[in-house]
Amino acid sequence: MNNDFSECIGSPTERTVIVGRTGSGKTQQGAWLLSKAPFDRMPWIIIDYKRDELLNGSRLIKEIGYNEIPKHPGLYVVHPEPTHDEAVDNFLMRIYKRGNTGLFFDETYMVPDKKGLSAILTQGRSLRIPVIALAQRPSWLSRFVFSEADHFSIFHLNDSEDRKRVGRFLPGGAADDPPPEFNSIWYRVKRNQLFHLQPVPDAATILTDIETRLAPRRRTM
Repeated sequence: MNNDFSECIGSPTERTVIVGRTGSGKTQQGAWLLSKAPFDRMPWIIIDYKRDELLNGSRLIKEIGYNEIPKHPGLYVVHPEPTHDEAVDNFLMRIYKRGNTGLFFDETYMVPDKKGLSAILTQGRSLRIPVIALAQRPSWLSRFVFSEADHFSIFHLNDSEDRKRVGRFLPGGAADDPPPEFNSIWYRVKRNQLFHLQPVPDAATILTDIETRLAPRRRTM
């Protein structure tokens, strides 16, 4: 299969979970998915704890604070601190109540597992809140991250508990057979289909795609 993710990133309701150990390629694949997401039709917000260079490589991605919920299409980023659980939870509840906003979680296990995240995962589909959630330790995540997902992308996982957690939501043995370096196993839930995916384009190409799409449409909040 070629890397055509149009069915999971073109919809304003789909949820994608990307898991893999550090350095496996999940952040680059996540950023590539984000570069194809419909941020020309709705705002997408990156919840970025790690301050990854790739996700912060464009000046056209606007940094916002907890009190700002963007109304216009585009890409935005919030940089929470690990001690800001209440502020992040309140921020997610405001997004839940407003709807029509995409979310990208760079390291989902750091997002407080409280009412905001739970509401978005369990009820956000009808409110047009698509989600791309990345994690290196799936065993630490809320069950709802997986049970409400439409798509899974599985990179190499070192820990047996992580493989076991993900494996509960995939066809038998899919999480136990690690793909080659920077490759992943893609599972499409609705069709019960597994695919082997090759590495996505490099970081420079991803950033160019993001900036090309943002530049002509950039608007202030």
